[in-house]
Amino acid sequence: MRVFFLAAALLLPVSAMAQDGWFTRIESDPKSELWLDSGFATYHFDSDKDLNGANKGLGAEYRFNGSTSATIGRFYNSDRQWSNYAGVIWQPYTLGQVRVGLALAAFDGYPNMRDGGWFPAAIPTLTYEYQRVGVNVGIIPSYKDRLYGGISVQLKLKLFQ
Repeated sequence: MRVFFLAAALLLPVSAMAQDGWFTRIESDPKSELWLDSGFATYHFDSDKDLNGANKGLGAEYRFNGSTSATIGRFYNSDRQWSNYAGVIWQPYTLGQVRVGLALAAFDGYPNMRDGGWFPAAIPTLTYEYQRVGVNVGIIPSYKDRLYGGISVQLKLKLFQ
C-alpha cells in the first residue's frame, strides 16, 4: 500500500503540469507490442562506493495498452549480485516524445535489502522510442545503506507489434 501512495505522490506534480499543457495524456487503447530489453548502465549518486554500473542482463516488456507495459527480467546489480524483477511500467503522460511515469516492480538479489529477498519499488521512469528502438531511463532513489540510488539507462528493441 505504501508503494501506491508513493507512486501517487510522485505523479501529482506531473498531473498538475498536464492540466497546464506541459504534458499530453496517453490514450490507453489496446496494444500488443513486445520489446526485448538490455541490462542497465547506471550512474550511481554514491560514486565513491565502488558500485557496479555495468548491470548486464536481459528483460522483456509487453505493452498491452497505450500507457502500461508488463515487464520482467534479470540483471547483475550494483552490489555484484544477480537480481530479478517483475512489474508494470505505467506511463500515462508524454512530454514531447518522452513517456513519463513509474515502474512499479518487485526486485530481489540485493544483500542489504531484506537479505536478498523480494521487495517492492516505485521508480520514476522516462522512455523514448523511435520505430523499433528505444531507451528507458530510471531515476532510482537511495534507501538508507540498503539500496544505492542513481540514474539507469536501458536499451530496448521492439520485436513485434
